[in-house]
Amino acid sequence: MKKILGIALILLAFMACKNDKQLNPEIEAISVAISIDRFDRQFANTTPAKLPDLKSKYPYLFSKQYSDEFWEAKLSDTLQKELEREVDIAFKDSDQIEEDLKVLYKHIQYYFPETSVPKVITIITEVREKVVLTDTLLLIGLDNYLGKDHYFYQDIQRYKAKNFRKEQIDVDVASAFAKAKVTRPQTNTFLAQMIYEGKQLYLMEKLLSQKPIHEVFSYTPEEYRFAQENEVNIWEYFVSNKNVYSTDRKLLSRFIDPAPFSKFQLSFDNDTPGRIGRYIGYKIVASYMNENDIALKTMLLQDAETIFNNAKYKP
Repeated sequence: MKKILGIALILLAFMACKNDKQLNPEIEAISVAISIDRFDRQFANTTPAKLPDLKSKYPYLFSKQYSDEFWEAKLSDTLQKELEREVDIAFKDSDQIEEDLKVLYKHIQYYFPETSVPKVITIITEVREKVVLTDTLLLIGLDNYLGKDHYFYQDIQRYKAKNFRKEQIDVDVASAFAKAKVTRPQTNTFLAQMIYEGKQLYLMEKLLSQKPIHEVFSYTPEEYRFAQENEVNIWEYFVSNKNVYSTDRKLLSRFIDPAPFSKFQLSFDNDTPGRIGRYIGYKIVASYMNENDIALKTMLLQDAETIFNNAKYKP
């Protein structure tokens, strides 16, 4: 009986979590058509004779600084063929990418109805560029999402390679969109930089409402849990060390810029997740939005001082 009761409680907890992630009916009702153009496969299957046709169809994917001979040689290049093979294995179809992007753009059009859905094209970038987003075009470098332990990434630092996963495609697209919507701060205080990053993360969370929150931060579950459990200590450290209003640029490399861990210059640094200042910025913005009746777009335009002074942030 106890065993049955335990299973029932687990099921109830699971259902509760599932309900928390239900899509807003107004967002779900938005019609979005996403169709992925697999340029990566078209290039892999073309021949030197057919290359001019492909260049004519996708002129923006063939840089004019490279000659026809360069592109012809690339068709049979060993590394290129290996990348094409591995991408084809990992992405036999693009159904999941389409579904994830469809949900993302439903959210984008809910909050930013003036935004159009871009043409989506998958490419191979030799593990250089993950996504490129413009008003009309979204390029996705599939060779950047083969899985964190793929042998292509063996020489890439682990804190970067851990997010070379399919689950991060829509996160990277949302991040590119958020960067375009959040202007850089006019002041260069550490607080302004944290809130600048926090605005992006808050917007991303809204756009990725179906995504686990740790994925939005590009954290592992353990890294996100560390940030949650140590929020008070982190904020007290920033306050006691007079970091909040400091203009010391080194604080960015210690707590904001991509890194394997945050640099408190204490013995436990290696146990911390990188970019912890972004988490604090997000919590300040979230507190501000909870305390004030402010539209999302309005918040994105407000300065850091206004947000912080009205956030009532108390970790």
